[in-house]
Amino acid sequence: MTVEVERADLHRTFTASAPHLRRILPAALYAAGVSHKPRVLVVEDEPTIAEAIAARLEAEGFAVDQVHDGLAALERAAAWNPELVVLDVMLPGLDGHEVCRRLQADRPVPVLMLTARDDEIDLLVGLGIGADDYMTKPFSMRELVARIRVLLRRVERARSAVTPAPDVNVNGLRIDDASRRVWSDADEVHLTPTEFDLLSCLAARPGTVLTRQSLLAEVWGWSDASGTRTVDSHVKSLRRKLGADLVRTVRGVGYALEVGYALEQGS
Repeated sequence: MTVEVERADLHRTFTASAPHLRRILPAALYAAGVSHKPRVLVVEDEPTIAEAIAARLEAEGFAVDQVHDGLAALERAAAWNPELVVLDVMLPGLDGHEVCRRLQADRPVPVLMLTARDDEIDLLVGLGIGADDYMTKPFSMRELVARIRVLLRRVERARSAVTPAPDVNVNGLRIDDASRRVWSDADEVHLTPTEFDLLSCLAARPGTVLTRQSLLAEVWGWSDASGTRTVDSHVKSLRRKLGADLVRTVRGVGYALEVGYALEQGS
């Protein structure tokens, strides 16, 4: 399928839903329960798609701004300080991967990437440079909103944690839950918020096999199994950053932090 045909299909998908999006839910109904409207920056070069996403998020109570190229995204993010970025991969100028890399180097922020290609290599590249989640176009607006809320809740939970878990040391790997930092031997390893939460979840029960569904519920806050590939992709990203043998796969079941290492907590 050509890029032109893909873009035409996406245009029809989002144009069909755009006219009624602003009438879905008054922003006050959502904003009444929070101290402020979470700021979401939408970076999408197709104006129809960008407007449809912005309209839905505004209707759900978010403060939204939108830009249409990579350089503008970096400039707006620096000036506006968004709490989450919805970022398309295919952008003019700087592509979404480079934008994500620069955003995370400057000030880590949750990033949900959008792609028109269901390509695992593209997905792993995105996760490797700091993206927290991804969605393939065309996608459900309801699912987009749900994933954004999960990412924001996770960040808020980390900030408000009163009693962090003790440090975990695994054969040269140290996990500091209080500062949400990880070291491999003497070198600090940058993990995205989602990667850290996944590693922390596995490290809390070393040797215990956790199903993909339980990981989705605990780390992502999802109650169904529709995102099991997301778990697999984040595990691959962890292995690439921390070592291929750290997380053991139990085929057809899930994952466990490998207990072949000498694991010590609280040291």
